[in-house]
Amino acid sequence: MSDATIHFYEPDEDYGSLSNFYPATLFIDGVTWPTSEHYYQAQKFNHPPVIEAIRFAESAKKAFKLSRLYGHLMRDDWYDIRQDVMRRAITEKFLQHPELRKQLLETGGQELVEHTAKDPFWGDAGDGSGQNEMGKILMEVRAHFQSQTHQQKLEETG
Repeated sequence: MSDATIHFYEPDEDYGSLSNFYPATLFIDGVTWPTSEHYYQAQKFNHPPVIEAIRFAESAKKAFKLSRLYGHLMRDDWYDIRQDVMRRAITEKFLQHPELRKQLLETGGQELVEHTAKDPFWGDAGDGSGQNEMGKILMEVRAHFQSQTHQQKLEETG
């Protein structure tokens, strides 16, 4: 791993495409989602009206707020599956958007850190004490794409 670290959070700042709030439409299981945040927040629920309300939220921020509003309806197994749901959202985002995948790959081996005081689980808690699970998943997805790219180059030269 390089000694350089990339911090990201807001979708309109440097490396904003790494954020779930970045406007990149996803198509998963026959359904279109405006952002990976919309998809992630909706997966917290088994109630179709709640899922649809989140899916059609005007923005990723509103999708997030709706999931908080309906928190009492959250599925029982959410904390067991949330990282797998996030991994799928992130993988699909970068799989379906080659220009974003290129940006992710251009981060090379740098550590990716979601820099926010608001979230000690997905982010770094603002002071580096957080778990940075979002950054870890992004680096895992990046490594997967790097190995695919490496394999393709081997096949092309082989």
